[in-house]
Amino acid sequence: MLKELYIRNLAVIKEAVIPLEKKLNVFTGETGAGKSILINGINAVLGQRSNKDIVRTGCDKAMITALFTELSEDVEKRLDELGFAHDGGEITITREISADGGSVSRINGRTAPASLLKELGAMLINIHGQHDNQVLLDSEKHLHILDSFGGDDTLLERYRATFRELQQTARRLGELKKQEASRVERTRYLNEVIDDIGELELEAGEDDELEREYNTAKNSERIMLALKAAVQALSGEEAAGEMIVSAENELSPFTDDSSELSELYDRLSTAEIELADIASELERLAGQTELDGQRLEYLSERLGTINRLKRKYLTDCEGLVKLYEDSCRELSQLDSSAGEIRELSEKREQLLHKVTGEAKELFEYREQVAGKFCKKVTEELEFLNMSGVVIAVRHEKGKLTVNGMDTLEFLISANKGEEPKPISRIASGGELSRIMLALKSVIADRDSIPTMIFDEIDTGVSGKAAQKIGIKLRELGKVRQVICVTHLSQIAVMADHHLLIEKTVADDRTETHVTPLDFDGRVAEIARIMGGEDPSELMLETAEAELRKAAEI
Repeated sequence: MLKELYIRNLAVIKEAVIPLEKKLNVFTGETGAGKSILINGINAVLGQRSNKDIVRTGCDKAMITALFTELSEDVEKRLDELGFAHDGGEITITREISADGGSVSRINGRTAPASLLKELGAMLINIHGQHDNQVLLDSEKHLHILDSFGGDDTLLERYRATFRELQQTARRLGELKKQEASRVERTRYLNEVIDDIGELELEAGEDDELEREYNTAKNSERIMLALKAAVQALSGEEAAGEMIVSAENELSPFTDDSSELSELYDRLSTAEIELADIASELERLAGQTELDGQRLEYLSERLGTINRLKRKYLTDCEGLVKLYEDSCRELSQLDSSAGEIRELSEKREQLLHKVTGEAKELFEYREQVAGKFCKKVTEELEFLNMSGVVIAVRHEKGKLTVNGMDTLEFLISANKGEEPKPISRIASGGELSRIMLALKSVIADRDSIPTMIFDEIDTGVSGKAAQKIGIKLRELGKVRQVICVTHLSQIAVMADHHLLIEKTVADDRTETHVTPLDFDGRVAEIARIMGGEDPSELMLETAEAELRKAAEI
């Protein structure tokens, strides 16, 4: 339960410590005194979106701290999962809102995201305002209300588990069928890749090694040709050696008569010897230089094939190797997809049969719950001075969704004998408030949220209807902490704990104060609500009598 609320610099509230008790807590005060600010403060501390405009003018930040006690098992379990202590079953939640628009949230003084405050807040407090009446006008929300009344989610959770499995199966089947549409073309391409690259048995970097070996082999051929040509030039017919011998023969007869010719003859003889030696060396080198023509042809062809594939698939040798491996793997998957499609199709049919059976079982359960729900809510409405009003449920089978096959809408008959019609078509604002209170009443003992807040539940009602709402709120206070903001004395007199919100002006600044009222204070406030400012003695006596009468109810 919400034990205490501390507010500082929130709009017109400079500082307030607001104690709250079990059972029914009621806030009253003049219009504009700041009752809505309290609700805004509670919403902020529960992680709802905050606005920097709620920071008191001239202040750096606003702060709201809420003390929660007697935590439920669900809340304690979630706190344990998140690593937050809850000594004595208590926690404090704080929200600081800066004037520049930023905010900081804390649980027990430890920083926490606003989303976590929102999660915990949904487990700690249920706030009902006028906008919540719109739930009654939205038929899509009615199924959730009925399930909350039923209180047993076993069938629903089992159905949802099967439905989600069916969704996943159908989604995977759809993906495979889309792939199947292009599988033939893709298979052709993959087979082409595998045929092109597979027969080469490529290795990463092989093209560089082949290029080096090819260049070496190609140079060997040119060197051999050059050596053979050189030998032929030196020792073949009409080669340099033969010409030197011919020159020697021409000069030989005259060497004895001329020292100059003798010297030249000697030089020719030396050149002949040198050329013969060079030719011999060239023949030796030519014999040592090997040329494997077949290997050169193989290298040339393999390099040509690799380079052609590199151009075709726009990648390097390593890319070709990876493309081949990926293609083999994908082709294997494509081959197996046909079998998976058959398996998934069979599984989908089985799940569809199963989920349909579970949906029917859930429908029948809800049909039983709906009867009890209508009876109970009608009883509550009769108590709330809506005698003759009948709640009915239009419950039909529709398509399968995550919530079952049910289409459901609440109907209302405002007068006996009239055909029930959708609530959105005939219910007034006051009727909506009482219908929502009736719903809250019948499901109050089926959830674990300890605190319920009603903001202006009295809109559109007065007199005896307002008194019945007050009585119903007090009844709710027996099983939940109830906090109610009201303008009506019929509701205020039912409070177990009454707080006055009043606005004052000090030093030209407006301030709002929250004060718990004793019995005399309650008499004065109830008299003010009934008769306005400066109530007469008769009004004060009437207020006291109403309070005493309410205490006996």
